[in-house]
Amino acid sequence: MTRRLAAALTIIGALMLGGCGNDYGIDQNGQKVAADRLDGKWLVLNYWAEWCGPCRTEIPELNHLADQLKDKKIGVFGVNFDNVQGEDLKGASEKLGIKFTVLAQDPADLFELPRSEALPVTYIIDNKGKVREQLMGEQTAAGVMAKLEALQAKN
Repeated sequence: MTRRLAAALTIIGALMLGGCGNDYGIDQNGQKVAADRLDGKWLVLNYWAEWCGPCRTEIPELNHLADQLKDKKIGVFGVNFDNVQGEDLKGASEKLGIKFTVLAQDPADLFELPRSEALPVTYIIDNKGKVREQLMGEQTAAGVMAKLEALQAKN
């Protein structure tokens, strides 16, 4: 009887935990970034810094790209290169006019991103979580969209 009870509790616990996705921390506004916003979708993941001139020029292009992609299964996300957090992250995001979600926690380990010492750098990650492209330097919305379409056509 004790074994059956232990087995039943184990199964119930596993079922309850199975519904919990692996969330991606919080965004620049302190809001939880649920796993379903990233998992199973193509991602455009941009690393930026407040002191980076090309990043400042690129942000409006990424805002435009995020608008273009909002009804598709593709998300545009940012990560602050300097790992600023809390109100500093919110302030830096606002100062640069970032309208897309900025992840407070760097997902580099989760996606096994190659480290880059140059900025800006943008990664295109497929719907299985695999890095498909590393784009160095300032990007345009049209250029990233063309890369996405070419990569998805190969998929």
